[in-house]
Amino acid sequence: MLSPQEILKQYWGYDSFRSKQEDAIHSILDAKDTLTLLPTGGGKSICFQVPALMMEGICVVISPLIALMNDQVTALKAKNIRALAITSGMSFSELDIALDNCIYGNYKFLYLSPERLESDMVQQRLKKMNINLLAVDEVHCISEWGYNFRPSYLKIAEIREITTAPIIALTATATPLVVKDIQEKLKFDNENVISTSFYRDELSYVVLKQDDKDSKLIQILNRVKGTSIIYCRTRKETKRIHLLLSEYGITSHYYHAGLDVLERASKQKQWQLNHVRVMVATNAFGMGIDKNDVRLVIHNHLPFTLEAYFQEAGRAGRDRKLAYSILLYNDLDIHNLKKQINDHYPEIEIVRNVYQQIANFLGIAIGDGKHQEFPFHINEFCERYNLNQLQTYNALKLLEKEDYIKLSEAIHQPSRLFIKVTHTELYQFQIANKQYDILLKILLRSYGSLFDNFTKIQENIIAKRAQLSTQEVKDFLTNLKQMDILDYIPQNSNPKLLMLKTRVDSKYISLSKETLETRKANEEAKAASVIQYASNQYQCRSHVLQNYFGEEDNKRCGKCDVCLERNKLNINDQEFEAIMLAIQNLISQNPMHVDDIIISIIEHREDKMVSVLQFLSDNGQIAMNDEQKLYWIY
Repeated sequence: MLSPQEILKQYWGYDSFRSKQEDAIHSILDAKDTLTLLPTGGGKSICFQVPALMMEGICVVISPLIALMNDQVTALKAKNIRALAITSGMSFSELDIALDNCIYGNYKFLYLSPERLESDMVQQRLKKMNINLLAVDEVHCISEWGYNFRPSYLKIAEIREITTAPIIALTATATPLVVKDIQEKLKFDNENVISTSFYRDELSYVVLKQDDKDSKLIQILNRVKGTSIIYCRTRKETKRIHLLLSEYGITSHYYHAGLDVLERASKQKQWQLNHVRVMVATNAFGMGIDKNDVRLVIHNHLPFTLEAYFQEAGRAGRDRKLAYSILLYNDLDIHNLKKQINDHYPEIEIVRNVYQQIANFLGIAIGDGKHQEFPFHINEFCERYNLNQLQTYNALKLLEKEDYIKLSEAIHQPSRLFIKVTHTELYQFQIANKQYDILLKILLRSYGSLFDNFTKIQENIIAKRAQLSTQEVKDFLTNLKQMDILDYIPQNSNPKLLMLKTRVDSKYISLSKETLETRKANEEAKAASVIQYASNQYQCRSHVLQNYFGEEDNKRCGKCDVCLERNKLNINDQEFEAIMLAIQNLISQNPMHVDDIIISIIEHREDKMVSVLQFLSDNGQIAMNDEQKLYWIY
């Protein structure tokens, strides 16, 4: 058996592992359930791919991100590792063949979404597979205390009843509460967490409160050179900022989930190849992006959670060179953040009406629709029924969190083809139907696995070789499908809506008021942490983030905006903290005059105490009342 290092060298070309990767791999090889916390860009996939290649059988990978699944499968295939993904948009016959290949075809990796675990076909075939490892990506989704809870993740633990394989759970961010919850929900045999520090030595965190954020954006981009990402709250804002940058000669693209799939892919590729400098995007951009030379990530808004902020900020500086994460905000952003959380919870009657209109729009009868998937454009849906788009979107998200539906963004699905008859039957068909002979010969010469499984094809290339138009090729393939010679699925880039449950009368839609109130309170608490992080002007930003994720005994980073200001005081960290704590203890309950504070703290020099008092005042931690006394601001 090859060692982990030999597997790494053979397939990835690396000589050594990154921090904690090898610990996670050996934990899995020892058959221990393992929760792996590695930062964005920390190489989480290697933690399960390497041990899976060392063991007999197939690794089942559960992920909510179709694009990321497809990227990983493509990367594995490029290394001659047999892998496939079961994604939305697959036909029954595609699913049937894919699952059989996992049982009999010597595949090493099967990627699927958590919703697929509800399928009887998937459950039955999983029982027949020799599963060597369960890998759960984005595992924070299993916890209601996390920042992107998905009820379908709760079903993952059921797989444990059909296999003795260990489980590896992976995420970039989790608070101590979520870490504990993940292990309980996945029924870990014993607690086992492998993690790196949340401290990013190469990142300088900066927060700037700005009324004129546009001018500050241009100023920052002119001072910090190199590849950049600007995150915006809305799709409309991405285009506006893109046009603003163009006016100042800064090359950029804008990116959001509402763009055509091919357009998104083209923009992403141009940015990755440095044809444009800046990507202006919503949070739809960045997952799975492997670009090392990002020097700057700017948030032009307050994110909903510190988890999301940390992940997005972490896309800068993956080459371990100095990079900047800059957060721009103002009082309006704080107001909008609080308002958006309220918007996330529309009235129950609005949710029921949206559910009813979905059934009308898609033609789903009561008692029907379970596990059926439909093309679904929210703009078209709202226009037809004269619905408010924001309210409708939030109602759809609530229905998704209650496991009634599953929404997926547009993912480019190339055309696929599978020959259903045997070689002999196809040859006889070609003799009897000369008009299809040339086309079938070209197909067989162009693609080598048409008899084994669904194969991606390109009609335009086939058309050139057959000297036909692309439409003629599509018509021929459609005819052959109708004649039951082959199965042909034309390409599709539509967003989808998957019905997870049988359709019920809308009056029976059940949304627990208590559950919704709990979730809203959780969102509000996370938003409060973001506001507190942004408003903080006296504590090292890296320190704040590490504390949020449960790390203790942290030192100052020395390079964030707060630390740079403190560095000007020429007071060492230990003495600064001691003076600040002494001041806080004195005036937290009873405001005092400056002179009385200095007289009361005899352990430190007067000039240093004055410097600390000035720093705390400049950064909004202390203030003076009408009696000219200083008090501590909570």
